[in-house]
Amino acid sequence: MSTSYIGQPMTRVDGRAKVTGAAKYAAEHHTHDLAYGVVITSAIARGRITRIDASIALHVPGVLHVFTHENAPRLAGADSTYREEVAPPGTTFRPFESADIKFSAQPIALVVAETFELARYAASLVRADYDRAPHATDLIAALGQAFVPRRWEMLPQVPRARGDASGAVAGAATRIEGEYRIPVEHHNPMEMFAVTVMRDSDGKLTVYDKTQGVQNVQGYLCSEFGYAQTDLRVLAPFVGGAFGAGLRPQYHAWLAVLAARELKRSVRVSLTRQQMFGLGYRPDTWQRVVLGADADGRLEGLIHQAVANTSQFEDYTEKTLLSSGRLYQCDNAAFDYKVVRLDMATPIDMRAPGCATGVFALECAMDELAVSLRIDPLELRLRNYAESDQEANLPFSSKALRECYRQGAERFGWSRTNPEPRSMRHGDALVGLGMATGHYDAVTVPASASCVLTADGRMTVSSATADIGTGTYTIMTQIAAESAGVPIERVTFELGDSSLPRAPVEGDSFTAGSVGSAVKAACEKMRDQLVILAKQTNTSPLDNAAPADLVFVDGSIRLKSDGSRAVSMVDILRQANVDSVRGDAFVTPPEKRQQYECFLHSAVFAEVHVDEDLGTIQVMRVVNAVAGGRILNPITARSQILGGVVWGIGMALEEESVIDEKFGRIMNHSFGEYHVPVNADIHDIEVIFVHEDDDVVNTLGAKGLGEIGLVGVAAAIANAVYNATGKRIRELPITLDKLL
Repeated sequence: MSTSYIGQPMTRVDGRAKVTGAAKYAAEHHTHDLAYGVVITSAIARGRITRIDASIALHVPGVLHVFTHENAPRLAGADSTYREEVAPPGTTFRPFESADIKFSAQPIALVVAETFELARYAASLVRADYDRAPHATDLIAALGQAFVPRRWEMLPQVPRARGDASGAVAGAATRIEGEYRIPVEHHNPMEMFAVTVMRDSDGKLTVYDKTQGVQNVQGYLCSEFGYAQTDLRVLAPFVGGAFGAGLRPQYHAWLAVLAARELKRSVRVSLTRQQMFGLGYRPDTWQRVVLGADADGRLEGLIHQAVANTSQFEDYTEKTLLSSGRLYQCDNAAFDYKVVRLDMATPIDMRAPGCATGVFALECAMDELAVSLRIDPLELRLRNYAESDQEANLPFSSKALRECYRQGAERFGWSRTNPEPRSMRHGDALVGLGMATGHYDAVTVPASASCVLTADGRMTVSSATADIGTGTYTIMTQIAAESAGVPIERVTFELGDSSLPRAPVEGDSFTAGSVGSAVKAACEKMRDQLVILAKQTNTSPLDNAAPADLVFVDGSIRLKSDGSRAVSMVDILRQANVDSVRGDAFVTPPEKRQQYECFLHSAVFAEVHVDEDLGTIQVMRVVNAVAGGRILNPITARSQILGGVVWGIGMALEEESVIDEKFGRIMNHSFGEYHVPVNADIHDIEVIFVHEDDDVVNTLGAKGLGEIGLVGVAAAIANAVYNATGKRIRELPITLDKLL
């Protein structure tokens, strides 16, 4: 039998490098001639720059240049048809393209100097005058201008209407209707966006960027600046969080490459925390959900509408309605998704994009229906359980949601719930219990990997994927070690390098299953080459053995039937007189996926304590039971769900990017005012992984866990707040002013 590594609770292989400082992030790479760039951003949301004066800044000793729209060169990208990997339809924003201001905090100048301090000081001396134009940043005020967007190829279509939803709702015994609002939220990873561009004597560039997709950034920069891919390499071996903010190339990389090319030297550009709020975000979203049910709580009609904001220059969309079309059995359903153009930067995917938003509205509406019918909220969901996908009319590849409900409810103690609001207390606090269902699509996309075993018995496996803190380094090492039969301490996994085998951006929870399947296939191809070499020697104990008769374990190849007949991999290479053996693989989603729909499911239970006098809310307990296919590493998997739950607490109670509509500007653009959960906000969180076998989703059976941990958490908390107080808050975050 081969040694089992997949599924084992292995600690992170990159952990020591991170805690000792050996791991270098984008702004920590140095070279002797490094210059520093500081970005200046616009003070208005819409209009034109009428004058930009950098004369005083340029007279400061050590200042090298001030780039603006007035002196930026025309680039190859101005006529390019290249589309970055995850760009929505429209015109990609390019800094310094003109004097036009399209959103507040748009970059308008880059000051480059010999030191960061000099660049920052000189930036304070640059003056800009504007011709202001009326701006629009209020989603609700612009709802009447909503339109159906152009489709983004990667986005699942809005679910199709089925039956007569309006008629079914109108004739239903019970009808629930609600409007729900989720504000703009920003990603705020620990590592801010930064890039270090190192230029060698031949003019070639090595770009250390904070990104979730090194090849996506490479393709974009090469297209913009006319570089061959052999002349511009992008590296991101370590990323301090991203959550979707790094899926697209951000403007800091464009500015740094511009400066490095024009000044013919290495340049670093780092953004401030405040400037991070001028980038992508979870869009402001208004939703309307209407449910109609019979007296027993079975859904007869469902209507879900959503309107979200996009920018003036791109049509960003999300899968907000994905879950409403699939999560519950309902023969009459209608869906409508539109966007509104606002004078803001384009939104970008933020953890569990669309589903975190849409499921909040759907699951709060389901709770309202349960209250109206006096049916236990969990029982209501079981009565409407979907055994197959009504949208695609296909079976699920796997669905252990019933078991999620059962195990989660049992561990949480759901049976103690009193449905009467304000009926439970703990000391002076009102106690509320709530639950919700989580749902996210299990995506698998094409990916490549390579595997090289050398004569010293060490194996290097590589793919140009990323690790944004999810544990990619670790799980890929486990997959490689088990698939190749090499001791795990002899395996090294390489990522975050645009020169490595092709991989998609790391996002949408598809990395584990997609890149992991490619790693598995590459290792198996390497094994095939080893067997060929082994059989070429006259003394091989594996003569006449079929591949099915062999096992690969502890760096050797053995017969299943006779473990004594074995040969070490190192001996095979030595006897064949070769230095290494290699396997390369390009893997696409399995064809049998076309006959199934693949999703992750979860059941989230939350307990809140609400101070009756002050309206303050504490989330005392959360139990999240997740069916996510094969769990590759219980430690890193649990961390993903814990992080999602913490984020869900922030989403429910704290996170909101506040826009001053008069100025079209985000006002709380710092950690002092943009609130996220801290240690004191987090109490007991329990994660349950419900067993689920799935041989359809990909060759590993892994569904990916980055998103599902967040989905449903905010709804469970909102439903618990209602149970505690009797007040239904449909607009996040649920702050004390909304309760009192």
